[in-house]
Amino acid sequence: MLLFVLAAVAVIVVVRWVAARTGLPAAALLPLIGIAYALLPGPNIGLDPDFVLMIVLPPLLYSAALDSSLLDIRRNLRIVVSLSVLLVLLTGVLVGIGFHLFVAGATLAAGIAVGAAIAPPDPVAALAVGRRVNLPPKMVTIIQGEGLLNDATALTMLSVAVAAAVGGEFSFPSAVAQFVLAAVGGVAVGAAVAWLVRLARPFTADPLLSNAISLATPFVAYLLGEELHVSGVLAVVIAGLIVGHKTPQLTSGAARLQTSAVWRLVDFLLEGFVFLLIGQQLPEVVKGLRQYDTSTIVTAVAVSVGVVLLLRPAWLVLTQSLPRSLHTRLGGISEQDDPGTARQIERADRNARRLTSREVVALSWSGTRGVISLAAIFTLPLTTDSGAPFPDRDLLLLCTFVVVLVTLVGQGLTFAPLVRMLGLRANEADQARVRNEARSAAVEAALARLDEVAAAEPDSAAAVNKTRTQLLARLARYRGRLDHLEQSGSSEIQTSPAYEAALRVRRTAIDAQREELVRWRDSGRLPDEELRVLERELDHEELLLPKRATS
Repeated sequence: MLLFVLAAVAVIVVVRWVAARTGLPAAALLPLIGIAYALLPGPNIGLDPDFVLMIVLPPLLYSAALDSSLLDIRRNLRIVVSLSVLLVLLTGVLVGIGFHLFVAGATLAAGIAVGAAIAPPDPVAALAVGRRVNLPPKMVTIIQGEGLLNDATALTMLSVAVAAAVGGEFSFPSAVAQFVLAAVGGVAVGAAVAWLVRLARPFTADPLLSNAISLATPFVAYLLGEELHVSGVLAVVIAGLIVGHKTPQLTSGAARLQTSAVWRLVDFLLEGFVFLLIGQQLPEVVKGLRQYDTSTIVTAVAVSVGVVLLLRPAWLVLTQSLPRSLHTRLGGISEQDDPGTARQIERADRNARRLTSREVVALSWSGTRGVISLAAIFTLPLTTDSGAPFPDRDLLLLCTFVVVLVTLVGQGLTFAPLVRMLGLRANEADQARVRNEARSAAVEAALARLDEVAAAEPDSAAAVNKTRTQLLARLARYRGRLDHLEQSGSSEIQTSPAYEAALRVRRTAIDAQREELVRWRDSGRLPDEELRVLERELDHEELLLPKRATS
């Protein structure tokens, strides 16, 4: 097992390296490698649905929620709910009806079960590609928000469908009540866990304690939700959104830097493992298909893939055709309730508008499915309450696997070219302008606070003047960047030769300091422990340097 884990890590690292140099998404390459390995003779790793749902899913969802914007999701809540709840439910029902009508011997409940499993997109591949091609922030928010909330809808729907298939009974009012209870309860549990994290604030100044609490939080939220028979998935998401929103007030700077690095590593390894795991399920999926004739298999796969690929664009076109009043943001900025600048209101209006045709096309192709779909379908029981085999279980496994493979590999590999062809790019200059406006406002607030300190503590005049000089120089730099952005008039960041030269000089100086510290260590004049302290100082200084001249 240890050898397999080490080999998997090596494969993940190599694929990440290849993806960075070719532009191909690692999320699409890894399942193909998993399939190739599954076809070789030797041991294979099966998918344990409980392991995925309890160990893998909570940290991935929590990390994604931490990196999401609660305010942006709130502004786009209507379309996020439309995709993560309504579209998921409709997908499950239409797949179920399709199975019942066109697949010989299939029951409606079994069809809805596979529909629920394949309904929720896994946004990992789409977001990885979207960020690399600089997808607009609103599109990223929609894909991210949909991926955070749709799993709870799908898993609740799946449990209702399985109960009907196993027990032979289905009550629509009972199903609705179960869904509402799971959702409301999940939100309540998530908010309660976030409140507990806030109570732990005295411990979060220490980076190690902060990391321990952060890593434990998703598992606490999930287990508590499951114990209370509500949506543990939704509890994890809500806890992550609230904690992420409150992180600036809850943790120290050192804790945030370390926690962010830890979660990046967790995401990298877990995502790599699950995409490899997807491909390795091929033998398990195909072993029970001999009992079905070819036409039944083709029909079932066609219904599953067809509904998934065709319903999403149709739903987006339909919902974007509704009256404009139904696209109003929830909780957004308006000129009446926020006396912000004209530019702030203009940005808010861009968030409020309905999607353009290019955005609809891109969102239609962003619905990649992933390991959650496979984990969900593998939870199907082997038998019903009467002892009979669960209806068409092997066929449902195949349909789910094919949908995951088609969307993950097919859409994953073509999403970046599609986005480039559509010309969808974030306004880099506008993003840089926002950052520098915020930096300027922060420095002005610091200068105002210094005036208060100088008035209250006359003895600190020298320190105040020195700090004020540094802040004024920084403010002048930020305002210079803003002037440069205003003069360029472009949506892309225009480089400043003088500022680029200054960055190169500062990096050269940092490199020279590192080299000298290492020479001191090698000559025995500086202990390794002290070297690491001084290296951290230089690392933080280098981290503060912007990657782009006007960023």
